[in-house]
Amino acid sequence: MTTPSQYELSDPPSDAISAIKFAPASLRLLVASWDKKVYLYDTTESGGKLLRTFQHRAPVLDVCFGDSDEDAYTTGLDWDVRHLNLSTGAQTILSSHSTGVKSLAYSSIHKTLVSASWDSTLHIHHPHTSPPTPPSSITLPSKPFSISLTSTKLVVAMASRALHIYDLGSLASASSSSLSQTQQNNDSISTTAIPISLEPWQRRESSLKFMTRAVACMPNDAGYASSSIEGRVAVEWFDPSPESQARKYAFKCHRQANEQGIDVVYPVNALAFHPVHGTFASGGGDGFVALWDGVAKRRIRQYQRYASSVSALGFSGDGRFLAVAVSPGFEDGREGVGEGVVKIFVRELGENEARGKGMK
Repeated sequence: MTTPSQYELSDPPSDAISAIKFAPASLRLLVASWDKKVYLYDTTESGGKLLRTFQHRAPVLDVCFGDSDEDAYTTGLDWDVRHLNLSTGAQTILSSHSTGVKSLAYSSIHKTLVSASWDSTLHIHHPHTSPPTPPSSITLPSKPFSISLTSTKLVVAMASRALHIYDLGSLASASSSSLSQTQQNNDSISTTAIPISLEPWQRRESSLKFMTRAVACMPNDAGYASSSIEGRVAVEWFDPSPESQARKYAFKCHRQANEQGIDVVYPVNALAFHPVHGTFASGGGDGFVALWDGVAKRRIRQYQRYASSVSALGFSGDGRFLAVAVSPGFEDGREGVGEGVVKIFVRELGENEARGKGMK
């Protein structure tokens, strides 16, 4: 067994990091930042290598890969959802919301890209159709804060503790049907979204009492975890049966005692599930990253404290590496980013480092 190691990426962003994602089948890493850029790194060697940057008109809030290491999608405060060709640098606007866009998620199974905006809509894109087609739009009851998907479901965590779970196949099918009808009536290409009506598979109220910061789905399609600004994480299962719902729970985390011995509560900014073991990592405003076994309800380990708030996390496709984005989270009341504060660390995990308690 090799000793776990960690290294810092060179040439980090100059402002806070909002999202970090590994490519599906390589160690390429995409980073979205408030400095209005997307960064593409090769992390195969210690220190990494910045391959190129992609300038945007406003801070970038989310990024994800498509089917290959050469395709990516971005969104943010310029209101646009974009496709990036990582080889040529070409950018194509797929749709425009009416205000900032918080989250993106791509399904390689359904070839569907979902964006969630603070205008309380989802845009459903089919980026590989030829000729290009406009997206579909679904109206939400509240402002979305985070989305995540599995092979069959899309989870949308919103304001007012609302949470919708959509059947991803039905979502893709309804969107495609709407586009087919539109194409028959209009031959022109538009990025204006076409409204559709689709009931969620389930409507739920969050188990967390305070605002949701992040949601992440289990890789085995069994459920999801969500986190709040009030130092808590909830674990829930999709199965609506009373027996399964009785398993859901929430727990306190990312709380540190101050000099007076009083617990200071920090937001849990990031969640990421290990693609192989199904355990998950949490990153908080306290600067800590912890690994959890959600089934056994136990913490596996907690890593050393980072210099600033942990703003984003991401496992590599094979689960061997964990990327950690460290950015000022303003939890200490100070504003502005000092030089060297924003950092990206890549940790190589030991063979059993992310394995749950009792797993074989």
